[in-house]
Amino acid sequence: MVNNRIRVLIAGVGGGSHGMEIMKALRLSDIPYDICGTDMSRQSLGLFKVDKSYIVPSALNDEYIPTILDICETEEIQVIFHGSEPELRVLSENRGIFEKRGIFLPFNSREVINICLDKKQTFDFLKNKGIPIPNTVAIDSEKDLDIIDFFPVVIKPYMGGGGSNNTFIAQDREELLLLYKYILKHRKRLIVQQYTGSYDNEYTVGVLSDRDGDLISAVAIKRHILSGLSNRLKVTSINSNNEVLAISSGISQGEVVRETELLDQCKRIASAFGSKGPLNIQCRFVDNTVYPFEINPRFSGTTYMRALAGVNEPDLLIRKYVLKEAIPKNIVPKTGLILRGLEEMYIGL
Repeated sequence: MVNNRIRVLIAGVGGGSHGMEIMKALRLSDIPYDICGTDMSRQSLGLFKVDKSYIVPSALNDEYIPTILDICETEEIQVIFHGSEPELRVLSENRGIFEKRGIFLPFNSREVINICLDKKQTFDFLKNKGIPIPNTVAIDSEKDLDIIDFFPVVIKPYMGGGGSNNTFIAQDREELLLLYKYILKHRKRLIVQQYTGSYDNEYTVGVLSDRDGDLISAVAIKRHILSGLSNRLKVTSINSNNEVLAISSGISQGEVVRETELLDQCKRIASAFGSKGPLNIQCRFVDNTVYPFEINPRFSGTTYMRALAGVNEPDLLIRKYVLKEAIPKNIVPKTGLILRGLEEMYIGL
């Protein structure tokens, strides 16, 4: 070892990605971390926030894994975090290479990752487990649109739709057809899902489990999604001038709450998946029932927010599996409001 600090690599440290949020959470810890970050873009803000930075190929490039391995050897890396879903996918598939070198990857199981990165599989799984979900239909051809007899709906890709990319609201069949053709033009496979509840009962819930599947923590944030930063789309209902339909941008802010029934249902969802790591459930809570509309099998963009509330998920897993510390279970977060803003940084060239 170069020194007694824990040496961490965040692969895909990004700018507004969950890689940056993991870095910020680790900076809150009283454990001394040396943080190395990689990104494929030189314009990544995260590269200027870490202790050591590298430009790497795309995660889809054949040279990606050899490049990351070289960095791990040079920097004597002990822990690797993913900073984006492409990194998560390729690192998960190659985790054995890193684990043989004694490097800890605080990832969920390969099975959970593969299911949750495919929204069609995710909702088939939830339905088969008897977990309430919004009406959901996978669309493989225009004829499948005839099945949709419920509106308004959310239309989105069922793979590669992170951050609400290519996600829209259709309030009638005419809009549905128009949006279907638009998204299909970009070669995306789609699901159509009933718009459930309202913007003021949307939550993002982080459930952290250890490698035995035992619960470490569950943190619920009631989202405030109408602000410019947190809003992807908002429209007035064609059926009610007083109703606003909205979709989050994925940049969450809001209130950390202790809703017992909400949290219990989200814990049951994580248990149904057999989750063994971080799991983020985005949902609407309607009539005392959780309706998940997205499940991410990873650390999320609210990782730092949860750390501010006293539940530092990346740090907890390092303490347990790298430092071999005994950590508490079912950690209860502080409640309160957590807001976000923009940050500027000048970099001389």
